[in-house]
Amino acid sequence: MDNGPSIIREHQSIIIDTVRNITRGDWKVLVVDETTKEVLDNTVKEDDILNQNIANIEKIEERREPNPSMDAIYFLSPQPHILECLLADFEQRRYKKAHLVWFGELAGPLEDRIQPYRSQILGFRILPLDFFPRESHLVTFRDPWSFPILYHPACNDLVAKHMKELARKIAAVCISLDEFPKVRYYKPRDPLHEASVLCGHLARFVENELDVHARRTPGFGEKSNRPKGVLLITDRSMDLMAPLLHEFTYQAMAHDLLDIKELPKVTFHMKINEGTRDEEEKDVEIVEDDKVWVENRHRHMKDTIDKLMGDFQKFLDQNSNFTSEPADGAPSLNSIRDMIAGLPQYAQMKSAYSLHLTMAQEAMNVFQNHKLSDIASIEQTMATGVDEDYKKPKNVLDQVARLLDDPAVTKEDRLRLIAVYILYRDGVIQEDIKRLLAHASLPPSDSQSLENLSLLGAQITRPLKGFRPAPEPLFPRNLRPPAQDEEYSLSRFEPVVKQMLENLCAGTLDPSTFPYVTPPTESEEMIVQTSLRSAAPRWASANRRQVDNRQRIIVFVAGGATYSEARACYDVSEKLNRDVFLVTSHMQNPNFYMRQLQDLSKDRRRLNMPADLPKPRAPAHLFERPAPPPAPVQRPMGGQPGMGPGMGGGMGGGPRPSPAPGGVRPPTKALGAMTLSSGPGGGRPPMQTSLSTGSSQISQISSQDDYSTAGGSDTGSGRHKLTKDKDGKKKGFFGRKK
Repeated sequence: MDNGPSIIREHQSIIIDTVRNITRGDWKVLVVDETTKEVLDNTVKEDDILNQNIANIEKIEERREPNPSMDAIYFLSPQPHILECLLADFEQRRYKKAHLVWFGELAGPLEDRIQPYRSQILGFRILPLDFFPRESHLVTFRDPWSFPILYHPACNDLVAKHMKELARKIAAVCISLDEFPKVRYYKPRDPLHEASVLCGHLARFVENELDVHARRTPGFGEKSNRPKGVLLITDRSMDLMAPLLHEFTYQAMAHDLLDIKELPKVTFHMKINEGTRDEEEKDVEIVEDDKVWVENRHRHMKDTIDKLMGDFQKFLDQNSNFTSEPADGAPSLNSIRDMIAGLPQYAQMKSAYSLHLTMAQEAMNVFQNHKLSDIASIEQTMATGVDEDYKKPKNVLDQVARLLDDPAVTKEDRLRLIAVYILYRDGVIQEDIKRLLAHASLPPSDSQSLENLSLLGAQITRPLKGFRPAPEPLFPRNLRPPAQDEEYSLSRFEPVVKQMLENLCAGTLDPSTFPYVTPPTESEEMIVQTSLRSAAPRWASANRRQVDNRQRIIVFVAGGATYSEARACYDVSEKLNRDVFLVTSHMQNPNFYMRQLQDLSKDRRRLNMPADLPKPRAPAHLFERPAPPPAPVQRPMGGQPGMGPGMGGGMGGGPRPSPAPGGVRPPTKALGAMTLSSGPGGGRPPMQTSLSTGSSQISQISSQDDYSTAGGSDTGSGRHKLTKDKDGKKKGFFGRKK
């Protein structure tokens, strides 16, 4: 999909074009805040910004020297304390003039407070970019707190405001893609949980945001002749199995089994230069520019290992003088790692493959040492409802009990296995949950994670007597066994997202389960069906496919998405000639998901949610008045040539000529601060604040709760400073009694 659209590229180009269109060849300072710095740092390189005639990048919360001779561009988040920081700058006239760029809509009362300073403002615009592209077709909001806000029974007062914030960000993704889609949402059949109305409310909020933008922006979504896009609003309750199962494609398996850290970068801790004098341990970043990663992440682990080993064997064949090849000519993963460690002359290849060979080997070690093949076999049977021969399964409980009693199976996998079994049975009696936990040697408190699945719509317990027919699956099960190897029998389950997308592309998606917010007219429906047919794959002309004209489908998963769902979206894009973008609050891995489920039973005060913490305030130093300058000192005769009274030891010489008409005016005030270490930046002053600086907000949340450090979870900075809903009604947003 290299030639197709990329939300990363769109995000980058919008930011760079905005800066370029404001500077127009003239030097300016860029001022960011903690939140917008994270957004910029996610997709844009610092040098790419500086190369647009940006003299310096500064953080509005930090101490800064006044620069009244230079205009400033402000990239700000619409938060009250950030507005206070801005007003402090205006009050002290810290810069000459200001171009204000807000990464979200500024509330009316906040915007009114800027009016007295409009003489200092050269421009004011909204740039809806407050989201984090992670892959070409994957976006997260880095907000794991969204899960408890949406599903914790005590967070009802936060739901409405949070969903409006989610809607604003979902709309921002659509706007960045210049897509004005039809909005559909998941409406559960016979729901058992109060949050079943979540998707419907959120979908209406999103459509309202898009309608408002369309009224303000003529031509929005009409610049392309591609078929009209579709936005599907779903939530975690649509597929409760996907976050629990072991997935054996490379990316999903790595995030499940390995200690991969998130934020500010995705990193894996490993030894480099192993076995040499330069051996060290470090966090190696997993980046979207890594072609080996992008090419292999959605492959089955078996195929990934075959590809990595095959590529290295090809290297050996092309370098016959390399003598470290094993005598039998069949290198293993370990032997390849040892060989790569001794290749200082092939540094680029070494760095490209050592990371993935190490990750693949460590993942396979976990797979073999902890009976994951046996676990996955029964998981797949329970998730699909059929065994490996696609027949009705037998003795399921016996197989589960045997694994729960196996010391090689980790406690985390035992709890996941019990959860899958309960979902498979559509609930068990309360006493059976206690027996299963005791058999697995798990504490009774682990039952909270299981019971809280009911808050997402699962039937967890049922009475000893009484009959309730098992609910029909959302989509018919595929009972035709494919002709595949034994390894693939552990990957029979497909996420519900994939089935939903396939039905959408076939024009058979049930409108009662996935209704439109605004039902299309008959003429619109005909256009949609024509679009579906025109976007169907044409195998004879696959190499001449016009990717720019492919229909775009945006899927939002509230409550966190899985890597198996991300892989499914890419699969549908390739097979059905669409561009499917997955958007979510955060990425879930199985262990983090189980922990978030358990948190739904905790007292809200113990969660230390950002919404319940004191609201941030503008730093006091911004309101300090600068001390008056000291009286000038008369210099003795014989000073350095070209230095007048009151001049420091800066650049000497007399007056400099003015730039030619239309030329670039240098940042004269900042030139005095230049050093030889400034580098070949075209006369840029040294940086005072780097976009790569760590996030203080992330550190703050780490001290409150480890959502931001959970391995494999796409957790975030907890920027949602939500206030309690002042609505005094007796029932909350989902109808829960307060």
